[in-house]
Parts: sequence; structure tokens; C-alpha cells
Amino acid sequence: MLNVSGLKEGFVLDHIRAGKSMSIYHYLGLDKLDCQVAIIKNARSNKMGRKDIIKIECSIDVLDLDVLGYLDHNITINIIKDEKIVEKKTLKLPKKITNVIHCKNPRCITSIEQELPHVFVLTDEKREIYRCMYCEEQYKK
Repeated sequence: MLNVSGLKEGFVLDHIRAGKSMSIYHYLGLDKLDCQVAIIKNARSNKMGRKDIIKIECSIDVLDLDVLGYLDHNITINIIKDEKIVEKKTLKLPKKITNVIHCKNPRCITSIEQELPHVFVLTDEKREIYRCMYCEEQYKK
């Protein structure tokens, strides 16, 4: 049995699809933070079969919920204070994301004006389709 100690203060990202925790770790920039991070891969789950879990001991303010919602809106965020879960947050697909994905259209203004932010807007929530705000190019996951 694997034992990872509890958190005094921080948050736990739960219900991450198995094998996706490392990409979430990099997208959120957790390698740049000065805090403790525990990644549990392929944990047993009654609901999902297998799942990944990330425990982060620092303030929730460092977490970009839009990035997390884009990557996997089925993740549950448990906020921990004084070693107890004080709040559970669920995610949803963000309406707009900035500098998470990049437009692949060579004719897009972002290819020429490289200092422009890459902004994508959710155009079809059911099919999870995002389009570039400038050229309307569809981004394929």
C-alpha cells in the first residue's frame, strides 16, 4: 500500500485521466513553483478504473483554473486547510483561453505579430471545439 502524507494547506487535483498528470504538471508550470508536489499515477479508482492524482502544498491562487478546465474539465479540486477538505471545486470548459494553445494557421496574424497573445474561444461546448479569435481556425486536440 502506497502512503503519501496529508497536506496542511494546499489542494489536491483528483480524477485526472490515467497518464495525464505529467502534462498537467507542465501546463500549470508546477516545476517553476517553490512548493511540494506529489504525483500519483495509475491509482485505483472505483469510478474510473485508474486515475492520476496531484497533491500540491501551496496557495490555490497559483492555479490557473482555465488551463485546467481546458485540459480536463472532469478533474475535481479539493482545497485543503488545516489538514481538512474545506471546499471541492468542479471545473467547466473555459469560454476563452489565452496562450495555452497556439494557432497553426500560417496566415493568422499571430504568425506574423509574434507578441500577440494566442486567444481561443469556445465555439461548440458539446464537441469541445475552440477557434482562434483572430482567424477562426479550429484547434484540434
